Amino acid sequence: MKHLIDRRQALRAGSALAAATIWPGLSQAQNVPTLRFAAVFSDRDIRADMMKMFAKEVEANFKMEVFLNSTLFRQGTELVALQRDNLEMGNIGPQDIARQVPSWSLLTSAYLFRDANHLNAFFASDMGGEMKKTVEDQLKVKILGPTFFGTRQVGLKPRKRIQVPADLAGVKLRMPPGEAWQLLGRSLGANPTPMAYAETYTGLQTGAVDGQDNPLPNVENMKFYEVMTQIVLTSHLVGYDLLTVNLKVWQSMTLARQQAFQAAADKAIAWSTAEHLKREAELVERFRGLGLDVYTPNLQAFREHAQRVYLASPEARNWPAGMLDKINAMG
Repeated sequence: MKHLIDRRQALRAGSALAAATIWPGLSQAQNVPTLRFAAVFSDRDIRADMMKMFAKEVEANFKMEVFLNSTLFRQGTELVALQRDNLEMGNIGPQDIARQVPSWSLLTSAYLFRDANHLNAFFASDMGGEMKKTVEDQLKVKILGPTFFGTRQVGLKPRKRIQVPADLAGVKLRMPPGEAWQLLGRSLGANPTPMAYAETYTGLQTGAVDGQDNPLPNVENMKFYEVMTQIVLTSHLVGYDLLTVNLKVWQSMTLARQQAFQAAADKAIAWSTAEHLKREAELVERFRGLGLDVYTPNLQAFREHAQRVYLASPEARNWPAGMLDKINAMG
């Protein structure tokens, strides 16, 4: 399914695609349009298998070409590529959406969603529908659903014991580029340092950063555990991206094809979520067995500190009135 295509060739194809009279694919195999998907995660990620499942489900109507490890677009640029009709599908961070739709910064805040079920319940609710519709109207992309990839934990190279946010003072914590991510790092008490995902292993190895925050499956996939001594189970953010499709591609489909496309996405996302939850449970013991110190700090102290930082930030002024309390009250 994964087609190894030269980056420049793929980008030229994208430019031609935008001008093509046949949407959504200039490249057509047996009259089946090609959809290119771009993501930051690696081929070892559960979500890579999620996309294989999705591709199989839609193969009667679309041919999928999957580009992982940021090989087609740099991390954080996939959304703009979708908007410019240079890409058909992407796995988009909510932080990237928040850059253009300020109200979405609520959905990137620490300790908002309790777990994967809470996350999925929100996006299936009227509130979630409202937030997705805002993105569709303003950014011209269609969100198919949240792709949960685990709960973010802090992993460190130094052996310093962390119990409360003050213990992270001065710690250079790698975060993805973008202000929403930097705010998240500050909310933990750390010194956030922007760095691309693909560069993080080297950053830890060389000491350019002291730590990173990712769900445990990502730590395994990217072998970050090889250059860390400890994992602090802060559980500060239920990690998710958004499986997203170019709006012109979506609108080119008949209603029946839209329904089948959405059903394929729902099936693949549900499978991926279950696999991530299972993997997370296994990895705590695996990392301890590899010699890492894995422990839980004072979560209440972290939660209270993070919420104070967020509520005092300019971002909170853009949050939809009352939505935070409604999300907290969801069963």
